[in-house]
Amino acid sequence: MRKKIVAGNWKMNMNLEEGLSFAKTINQYFDEKPSQKTEVILCTPYIHLNGVSEIVKKGKVALGAQNCASEDSGAFTGEISAGMIKSTGAQYVIIGHSERRTYYHENDALLNKKTLLAVNNGLKVIFCCGEVKEERESGKHLDVVRRQLQDGLFSLSGSDMSKIVIAYEPVWAIGTGLTATPEQAQDMHHYIRGLVKEKYGREIAEDLTILYGGSCKPSNAAEIFSKPDVDGGLIGGASLKKEDFVAIVEAI
Repeated sequence: MRKKIVAGNWKMNMNLEEGLSFAKTINQYFDEKPSQKTEVILCTPYIHLNGVSEIVKKGKVALGAQNCASEDSGAFTGEISAGMIKSTGAQYVIIGHSERRTYYHENDALLNKKTLLAVNNGLKVIFCCGEVKEERESGKHLDVVRRQLQDGLFSLSGSDMSKIVIAYEPVWAIGTGLTATPEQAQDMHHYIRGLVKEKYGREIAEDLTILYGGSCKPSNAAEIFSKPDVDGGLIGGASLKKEDFVAIVEAI
């Protein structure tokens, strides 16, 4: 059975005190669960990483960053390297989130470079892909996702693909109130798994965890997660409320 994952992406929310307090609440909740088969990841702003790492290091919750630099070190003011992230105790990093692609114009070549650096520094990568509304409406969504994966991810070796989680984000369903139907999510997840199978073979494709990220909430999580190729979620706004986030985790 491939791993089930729910990752909470806090985005640019919560100051240090608020973030540490929230992480304690989440960590305590899952520590008190007798068995938790789903891996829960908190992907926090950089300022929280070290403190949250201390909170979760003996618990059942994993820690991730939301981005990393495209260089290992040097004169890159304001950047945070994959090695720095790893040194905080984080295990994961999100790369290629639609907001990074859109607002900061990160292209596939840059994201490929970041992914290689992250893997080489011992981090697992949540690699995001997905189409905007115009691409979906014009029928180009499959071509867009194929290109993003081929150019951004498929230079990795087969062994390194074991350190990758793919998150499908229908960009048109993020923060818009729209949500892909469970059937649309399944169709794209199945397509992605097929691309990985073409490149890396059946075993790696079947072991790959693919998350859905696009306005997932307690009211629709169970139906989306019931689809055979949907292995969990990358959760944005709903990850900032304990009741919502816990309900989404428990929907698997």
